[in-house]
Amino acid sequence: MTETAASSSAGRPKQARKLGFFGRIALFIRQVVGELRKVVTPTRKELLTYTTVVLAFVAVVMVIVFALDFLFGLGVGWLFGGSSTDS
Repeated sequence: MTETAASSSAGRPKQARKLGFFGRIALFIRQVVGELRKVVTPTRKELLTYTTVVLAFVAVVMVIVFALDFLFGLGVGWLFGGSSTDS
């Protein structure tokens, strides 16, 4: 019976189990601040590299989407006889 009680609260830290509602909020905020202190700001060189990679990836995806749109447009035009030049 003690295993069930222990396993139901095993995912939460001991501190959070004993605190009230506002204590848990304060604990959460302390943990968020602690995690934000671990964040490392990229250097200028890294930032430029990441930006270049993202822009190149977006350009490649744009080309793929354009090509697929163009091919599907040709296919639909061929399938439904999209020639509207008949007078």
